[in-house]
Amino acid sequence: MKLAGAALNQTPLDWDNNLRNIKTAIEQAKEQNVDILCLPEMSIPGYGCEDLFLSEWVSVECFERLLEIKEWCEGVIVCVGLPIRLNNTTYNCACVIKDKEILGFTAKQFLANDGVHYEPRWFSSWIPDSVAEFEAMGKTYPIGDIIYEHQGIKFAFEICEDAWRNENRPAYRHKPKGVQLIINPSASHFAMSKTDVRYHLVVDASRQFECTYLYVNLLGNEAGKMIYDGEIIIAQNGNLVLRNQLLSFKSVDFECAEVSFETPLPPVEMDLLPVDENVEFISAISLALFDYLRKSRSRGFVLSLSGGADSSLCAVAVAEMVRRALEEIDLEEFARKTNCLTPNEISDYKQLPINEVRNLLVGKLLITAYQGTVNSSDDTYRSAEELAKSIGAVFFNWTIDEEVKSYRGKIEHAIGRSLTWEHDDLTLQNIQARVRAPGIWMLANLNNSLLLATSNRSEASVGYATMDGDTAGSISPIAGVDKAFIRQWLVWAQQQLGYEGLQYVNNLQPSAELRPLENTQTDEEDLMPYPLLNQIERLAFYDRLSPQQVFEKLKGTYPDEQLRQFVQRFYSLWSRNQWKRERYAPAFHLDDYNVDPRSWLRFPILSGGFREELSELR
Repeated sequence: MKLAGAALNQTPLDWDNNLRNIKTAIEQAKEQNVDILCLPEMSIPGYGCEDLFLSEWVSVECFERLLEIKEWCEGVIVCVGLPIRLNNTTYNCACVIKDKEILGFTAKQFLANDGVHYEPRWFSSWIPDSVAEFEAMGKTYPIGDIIYEHQGIKFAFEICEDAWRNENRPAYRHKPKGVQLIINPSASHFAMSKTDVRYHLVVDASRQFECTYLYVNLLGNEAGKMIYDGEIIIAQNGNLVLRNQLLSFKSVDFECAEVSFETPLPPVEMDLLPVDENVEFISAISLALFDYLRKSRSRGFVLSLSGGADSSLCAVAVAEMVRRALEEIDLEEFARKTNCLTPNEISDYKQLPINEVRNLLVGKLLITAYQGTVNSSDDTYRSAEELAKSIGAVFFNWTIDEEVKSYRGKIEHAIGRSLTWEHDDLTLQNIQARVRAPGIWMLANLNNSLLLATSNRSEASVGYATMDGDTAGSISPIAGVDKAFIRQWLVWAQQQLGYEGLQYVNNLQPSAELRPLENTQTDEEDLMPYPLLNQIERLAFYDRLSPQQVFEKLKGTYPDEQLRQFVQRFYSLWSRNQWKRERYAPAFHLDDYNVDPRSWLRFPILSGGFREELSELR
């Protein structure tokens, strides 16, 4: 039997795009004489419709589109995802279409309700081993825990989360029923190193349940925050039959392979080399930026390029976005999706070397500006200028001292005294960062571009950012990763990706450069060593330990009194800065956790601030 999966880059409620991708996949399946084609979870409306799944009209619209799709399925079985709403209850379903006829709807049994997921808000779980019927548009259809058959081979489903439920997963009930093929349409979000877990989930299941397993994931930045890697895996009896390249820039990544059910592959044990998180990170963030750019119908990016680590990474991510997209999709497709070139420019660019084309396109899509003050150093200016030049970005340079002086003068006049670094340190730091926002926003508005905010997860945890200043932006692409990861990634990118313009930032200590230069301000002196900050953060909110437990876990890394001070500082800063985390620009989910209250981690804006717990540290 010839099995196929198609990872689709869908968008919530973008019916034209979603159906076009579905039709493309079906046509490719028919060209390849495929028997069964699996499409991702919720592929008709898009997985990220959120509260719209509660609207009756959305399910009706999806069913009408399903009837369109049905007519394309001559000579092939297609599994396509959509919501089915019965008696004011919505189910997450996979519909099986065979030769233009709907055979039935399998409903998801386990709903994801941890981390970034909130499926029980929209869907209800289907009861295992039960099948019902419903009527829609004049016909009656079966829905539930259905076993299908093709060419004498029984097949059934696990839908995404169903497969992650260990001893309760549907596969345990499928095996005694003689199911030889399990199909899994998924919308499994990207996180670094998660593909290893998913690989073993599929391959080990194929061995354990003595079956062929077809797994297909969603692809791209679907709805703004979550990224999907488009993974397609076919495994049989513990053997890997097919696995695709992840994080493709294609709209449709179609893969197929033949498997024999008469002489199945003998069971084997397979090992897998660990993935490189540096490669995964840039693959994910560059695709996420590409999709965010085109789906928001923006014309490019604008970036306040300070010469520091965070803004440098954002600049390189745009350059890599261009490079990677050009490698996978041709120049015409790139231009069509980004709307950044005229037909004449496309013709001219085709004659040029690829590296030159990349820099020209970066110049079309990325505008940067260094906004210096008397407290900025020559080192950061050089770092910003050389990096922008090396990747082809537009680079502006201006100072904001006049604006800072104006605001300072107004306030000094109003309160009747001078502001000093001795008494007004934070105020004087913040006004510099805040004054940088209006000018860079003007550039973004003039060009209908997205303003990139540059805050990282470590800064978000402790509120080390000026609201309406360096947090200003349309999208905050690196807010899901920590500062220690960012610093090592920049060194890796210089060495492995050839971004020699990073040599300047890689020789600098992270600094906000908001105090007078003679104060030699650094981030880690203001806060604590970044690796320690990240350890405390993970223990506190990923492992969910108390302050005392965190302190005990980290004992021996620093002298007790110093460690106690660091732990107290982290929790105190965390508690008082929840309001900031509520107001950050949308961020990509990149790691196995994040501190975004709108996706992964909720915390009260007002709280006791761990005062009692911190006072009892011992």
